[in-house]
Amino acid sequence: MSDTTDTETTASHDEAGRNANRSTTPGSEGFKEFIGTGWAERTDVLPPLRAQAPYAAERRARLSALHRGTRLIVPAGDVKQRSNDTDYAFRAHSAFAHLTGWESDSEPGAVLVLEPTADGHDATVYFRERAGRDSEEFYANPAIGEFWIGARPSLEQVASELGLAARDLSEFGDVIAAVDTETLVVREADPAITEKVDHARIRFAAERALSTNASDGAFSVEFGSDHEPDAALARDLSELRLVKDEFEIAEMRAAIEATRRGFGDVLSELPRIIAEERGERLIEGVFFTRARLDGNDVGYGSIAAAGPHATILHWTRNDGPVVPGDLVLLDAGVELDSYYTADITRTFPVNGTFSPVQRAVYEAVREAADAAFAVARPGAIFREVHAAAMTVIAAKTAEWGFLPVSAEESLRPENQFHRRYMVHGTSHHLGIDVHDCAQARRDFYLDGVLEPGMVFTIEPGLYFQPDDLSVPAEFRGIGVRIEDDVLVTADGVENLSAAFPRTADEVEAWVRSAL
Repeated sequence: MSDTTDTETTASHDEAGRNANRSTTPGSEGFKEFIGTGWAERTDVLPPLRAQAPYAAERRARLSALHRGTRLIVPAGDVKQRSNDTDYAFRAHSAFAHLTGWESDSEPGAVLVLEPTADGHDATVYFRERAGRDSEEFYANPAIGEFWIGARPSLEQVASELGLAARDLSEFGDVIAAVDTETLVVREADPAITEKVDHARIRFAAERALSTNASDGAFSVEFGSDHEPDAALARDLSELRLVKDEFEIAEMRAAIEATRRGFGDVLSELPRIIAEERGERLIEGVFFTRARLDGNDVGYGSIAAAGPHATILHWTRNDGPVVPGDLVLLDAGVELDSYYTADITRTFPVNGTFSPVQRAVYEAVREAADAAFAVARPGAIFREVHAAAMTVIAAKTAEWGFLPVSAEESLRPENQFHRRYMVHGTSHHLGIDVHDCAQARRDFYLDGVLEPGMVFTIEPGLYFQPDDLSVPAEFRGIGVRIEDDVLVTADGVENLSAAFPRTADEVEAWVRSAL
């Protein structure tokens, strides 16, 4: 990549200052004058309103109804440093994307502000508008200069596309100046903005105390990570996503279809994968290629776990061989440009044929998944999905003689011996985050009632560690997980990933056809 240095212009996240001692950016007056002239006129075409914009407006209205009279600040966040003057790819905070519809093409440092009015809120998005070609930023700022990263959108373009008022980020100072103690901020989105809001709230509280003679000189107020009103905003933003709208459901379908293609790409490369010393890396790379072709990125670090690595729940090192006779547990999902992601797991035999023990474990996991599917319907409690899967896991491990008690005894809360072989949960909500709605209250999540429009996973598994002496030798080193993404409908659930093979016979045929 090109050498990026600049001593004269400061980037929003100080990329330029990281290597100021080796700057070679031209600085002569002649150069500055020359580079600022001779450019063709640029005519901006205002883009049409995005398909998601009306849905984002409805989400903002629902949030507004929960926080009447309160200023709400929802930052997109800034880029994060990877090493020296290189950064991780920018991903806007999920709440910002959900409320604006501005997703993978959003600008680092942008902020959504909901300003209270008599009948709700006025929404404005603040971001750093592009600089003119006559400015030094144009060529000398590697963080945001057009010469380095391409043209940024204008205020008018963003306003047209999002259906939102748009202002330059330089005006965001006026928002901070108006902050009062009731103002709320999404704390983790942008620490720098959170710090400014905290200081402004403290200043406002102090000035109010002095003006009302309520302070005797011992004034003290603090805001921090456990600030309850801010936590309530984060909670509400999570719960806002529990039931998906039509746009979100369509995006989930598209993400799952792209993921299906990615799994097919992996299987088609199995001969090359087997030949590589670190075949797991090739699985990861092949799937990532599909994610970048059909979407924005992978929705989370892909788990490409072969052989005994499949017993490690979140194996993302992906540096092991892929050996015929072993199983591969592939847990991966494509994240679209809208940030909505799939989350699918399939476990398949490298050589296209399950051994008898592998098949027994696989079909036991599928039976647990089928039991979870059977109870998932409107009106059911979310945790009942997990309980149904665990009933089968307990029965199977007891049948195989792995438990010190019967299945019924193991299912008692004080025992749970069968959980040794599946310590994770069976389901989590899914959407713009792979573990969506994570800050929702327990009464709305684990103990929540299933409603049409909810999207979540069903993903039981069995994992027998290579050194687990509680199971026979032939079971050791086998890990199986089957994960599907489901949509709650009016009378049950729809398996959105039904196009993926599920039975042992279907999986064998899938692999053999690729080989």
